[in-house]
Amino acid sequence: MVRRLPYRLIYDTEISRQLRSIERKYHALIRANIEDQLTYEPEVETNNRKPLGRPVTFGARWELRFGPNNRFRVYYRIQEPAHEVQVLAIGVKGCDKVSIGGEEYDL
Repeated sequence: MVRRLPYRLIYDTEISRQLRSIERKYHALIRANIEDQLTYEPEVETNNRKPLGRPVTFGARWELRFGPNNRFRVYYRIQEPAHEVQVLAIGVKGCDKVSIGGEEYDL
């Protein structure tokens, strides 16, 4: 059996500020999903993990969706030579916008 090497998760300095705008009861769910979904094979497209058609404002190339009604969004970029995943933003999806750190974006 081939052992897969885990990717190292690197969180942007803004993540802690962004999490303050999300109810605390969801923080463990968010952390668990990031670790579960992005530690191994973060570049594999799934129903809830997709490459973005164009990079978003903060330079993300991928989006991870999860939580109740898939309302949470994690935007990230993969640094393949370094075997790292850079988590760039965490937000909550509303009707047509994503709220990240209290600011709304059309993503």
